[in-house]
Amino acid sequence: MSLLNKVAIVTGSSSGIGAAIAIKFSEEGAKVTIVGRNKEKLNNVAKKLGDHLVLTADVTKEEDAQRIINETVKKFGQLDILVNNAGIATIAKFEDDNLMTVFDDIMKLNIRSVVYLSHIARPHLVKTKGNIVNVSGVAGIKPFANGFTSLAVSKAALDHFTRSVALELAPNGIRVNAVSPGPVYSDIFENMGVNKEDESGFYESMRQSTALKRISDPEEVAHLVTFLASDKAKAITGTISVCDNGLLLS
Repeated sequence: MSLLNKVAIVTGSSSGIGAAIAIKFSEEGAKVTIVGRNKEKLNNVAKKLGDHLVLTADVTKEEDAQRIINETVKKFGQLDILVNNAGIATIAKFEDDNLMTVFDDIMKLNIRSVVYLSHIARPHLVKTKGNIVNVSGVAGIKPFANGFTSLAVSKAALDHFTRSVALELAPNGIRVNAVSPGPVYSDIFENMGVNKEDESGFYESMRQSTALKRISDPEEVAHLVTFLASDKAKAITGTISVCDNGLLLS
């Protein structure tokens, strides 16, 4: 097991990619703190875990972020891996009146919370020579129209944060990487308020946009995150690993 006795925090782990990462980490021997805002969904994920801690929290609130770190270290005695997965993808076109509200909300969760949580996790990661994995997205590399500008800017910022902080933390033996998924089956459209018919249309359009003509399951992203978080990737830092079924090739 590649993560035996490691202690990990996975934000946004009540469903989708975050839940898949937490479950895979547990299968690989890690002790996992799962974090989200939906307690019922978190408890359903927790049933599939070994040694774990469930925390209902909002990572955009600094007091909640502090609680996540403090309670994890209190329970497990250390911190080896931080996975910053929590994020939102609200649509707002550039002419929409709510553009700046959406922009601020997205930046607050998708980048500011990542910077702060990584910042306060650093002293503990120094002790274990641990690592950080950020979950980004191909929108940070390839812009998408029709209301995704705020998301794209946040993911581009997250990619550059990953590279910058990897360089800054390297002298401490801390690795920092990101994964950049393309289309993945999840509840993202449900959370955006998209109806089922439109959701199916979106998925089919995205499938056709990939070179491999397929959409990933969350577990596929979890396998990549697990590799980057493990000692098998001890020479890898500052990378943005794309898993998009060839979307960026089109």
